[in-house]
Amino acid sequence: MDRKAAIPDYPTVLLALLLSLYGILMVYSAGQTDAQTVVSKLWRYQSVWLCLGLIGAFLVSRASVRLLEWIAWPAYLVTLGILVLLPFFGSGAGTAASSSAWLTIGGHRIGQPSELAKITVVLMLARTLALMREAPKTLIDLWRPAVVVAIPWVFVLLQPDLGSSIVFIGIFFAMLYWFGVPWQLLVLLASPGVSLILAYSKGMWTAWFLVLIVLIWSYKPYLWEGVFTVCANVTMGILAPLAWDHLKYYQQQRLLTFLDPSRDPRASGYHVIQSQVAIGSGGWFGKGFTMGTQKRLAFLPEQHTDFIFAVVGEELGFLGVTLALSLFLILFLRCVRISSRANDTFSSLVAFGLAASWGVHVAENVGMTLNLMPIAGIPLPFFSYGGSFMLASWLAIGILVRISGEGRGRADGLAI
Repeated sequence: MDRKAAIPDYPTVLLALLLSLYGILMVYSAGQTDAQTVVSKLWRYQSVWLCLGLIGAFLVSRASVRLLEWIAWPAYLVTLGILVLLPFFGSGAGTAASSSAWLTIGGHRIGQPSELAKITVVLMLARTLALMREAPKTLIDLWRPAVVVAIPWVFVLLQPDLGSSIVFIGIFFAMLYWFGVPWQLLVLLASPGVSLILAYSKGMWTAWFLVLIVLIWSYKPYLWEGVFTVCANVTMGILAPLAWDHLKYYQQQRLLTFLDPSRDPRASGYHVIQSQVAIGSGGWFGKGFTMGTQKRLAFLPEQHTDFIFAVVGEELGFLGVTLALSLFLILFLRCVRISSRANDTFSSLVAFGLAASWGVHVAENVGMTLNLMPIAGIPLPFFSYGGSFMLASWLAIGILVRISGEGRGRADGLAI
């Protein structure tokens, strides 16, 4: 590889660094309340994790793409092994206190293995797809990539960690789309899940089923695929009440609150109502850094993790929110550029998969603070407090820097 190809991708690193510093400032602000708590010191730990993330990103960026492709399989197996151990050595925290998502040894939470699992799944899924000669055209052709994602997805769902499980699904469909799988086939694949969600309303489910029939007729899949899809959707419609009964109580309340936060404003609806009040009170310019009243009076729950975006809205207003979302958008566009200019299929899929992971995080986190999405306990990349998430995000940056350096989209192409 020539020296020019090894030049670091400074725009990507700069974007991630700006987001991280912005996030640390907001974690610091989240701890400035009228009654001081342990949260007031968390920005220091977040700064340490940022430094560790920078070191990790540098080390990963020194590894070739071929090494990353080779290590995908053992890293994936190690991740699965850790996820299997979580029911025995895991614990919960924050809004997910009843889960076992954090690896805990000697009473100390080490981190969330699911954050690193997102990276290893992206690597393994990219490797699996890259070995295929062409994009799958039938449902049966999708069984290998589906198994790669389904195994860790099941373990994460059993923790239970609904937020991370949603991210795995987003990664799966995004990477299949980027690989060239027809969107009609992706809709057929996702249709049983859609039926499960819409089964709460007979009218919504009936309308969706009619749309599905039209899609099957127009796409003209194999007969067995069409029959299987119809039967699967009908089955999901029937099983929806049973699936609801098996959800944890707090998960049920989150979904009900999403439909109507006012049904229980002092309990299950409290989070989203306070979040909406905080963001709405910020106006155009906000109340000032560290001066948010909802935050200072501790009305805003989990203000340093899941609802840190509400702190941005309250204290920095519309301009602060626009700045944060603009930085995320530019980072996503940069990732897509790296993906489209990569030298091979594996590299392209990895870059797009990492971008998709962040995209799901941002969409779900911002959406739940505005009640546009159900509360799923999912952090905001580079902003929410969390060491394992910050480290994983910067490891992903290191991978992107390497892919960019080896591809046609190396650092000499500075445009987004």
